[in-house]
Amino acid sequence: MGNPLDAGKQIRVGIIGCGAIIAQYLANFGRLDAIDLVAVADLDPARAQAVADSYDGVRAVTVDELLAADDVELVLNLTIPAAHAPIALKAIAAGKSVYGEKPLAATTAEARQVLDAAREAGVVVGCAPDTVLGTGIQTARKAIDDGLIGAPISATATMVTPGHERWHPNPDFYYQPGGGPLLDMGPYYVSALVTLLGPVVSVIGAASHTRDSRTIGSGPREGEVIPVTIDSHVTGVLVHDSGALSTLVMSFDAVKTKSANIEIHGATGSLVVPDPNHFDGDVELFTLGGESWQTLPVSAGYIDSGRGFGIADLAATPAGTEPRAGGQLAFHALEVMESVLASAHSGSAVPIESTVARPELVELTALAAPLAEVQGISS
Repeated sequence: MGNPLDAGKQIRVGIIGCGAIIAQYLANFGRLDAIDLVAVADLDPARAQAVADSYDGVRAVTVDELLAADDVELVLNLTIPAAHAPIALKAIAAGKSVYGEKPLAATTAEARQVLDAAREAGVVVGCAPDTVLGTGIQTARKAIDDGLIGAPISATATMVTPGHERWHPNPDFYYQPGGGPLLDMGPYYVSALVTLLGPVVSVIGAASHTRDSRTIGSGPREGEVIPVTIDSHVTGVLVHDSGALSTLVMSFDAVKTKSANIEIHGATGSLVVPDPNHFDGDVELFTLGGESWQTLPVSAGYIDSGRGFGIADLAATPAGTEPRAGGQLAFHALEVMESVLASAHSGSAVPIESTVARPELVELTALAAPLAEVQGISS
């Protein structure tokens, strides 16, 4: 089967999984001409129907009906991480392309099955995070490409929070296998680092487990104690194929940090890169011999973007070309994170078997109407 998606044409999308995250996608789908949402499905039919009632031209169906629908070309998979691979494989078997929330799958073994099945079926796989396509990461990427910091030497990436149980009413998953700070937030940081500095060839990691339990701080289960069975503070060093070294610190234990989310250091300058969990933000540059940090003008990326822009970018990607927010990048990021955790337990460096081409720069583009101009959406 050839690539079923015609580059530059509208993609008819069906969504499986109607939880909280769907609202962010729906807000942007109304702004993106490349996307035609036709159907939604959820294990809870009432949730699917509520979405259909709120979005013109969308029908609520069962999962099996959505997968069998002739007018669904791409399945947006917004299920829980454990279901990412099973749903993706069913969609691919039905001849659909797939775009999923991060991570691509719960394990690299499952993720490999998804990519192999897609290749055999001739369909396309995309995956969040598409934050890397926004003006924040892309402006930093252009600064590096333009030589503003010289040859890149190193990077630091820091995410510190005292734990999601303080605000999340059902935080159990974050402290079970498949959770933890690295697998939860790492996709944003690792995808950004690969976009900025290229693929990773080896890693070494260390991790700690400081508490055996956490107390839920809000919602109907407030005060309930839940077990912690994963490492809650993880540090890793990533060796990029370019020779640059990136240091990750991902924590559910520490209270606060003043460190930049990401810093990139080169031979003649340093960059402060905005939060990779956001689509925009200031990029700051300090050059060798300079006297102060300067904020760079926005120079690349999709303007005023948000969740779902990765699908629109995929829609514009020519057949046979890997999407920028594609399955290969998502697989590589997942292998990097798994390998950091494996290294933390073994005490040895772990080579990364996969690789991925550094995604192409996103030229500065206004892909959609500003949020404030869409009826019913506030900026």
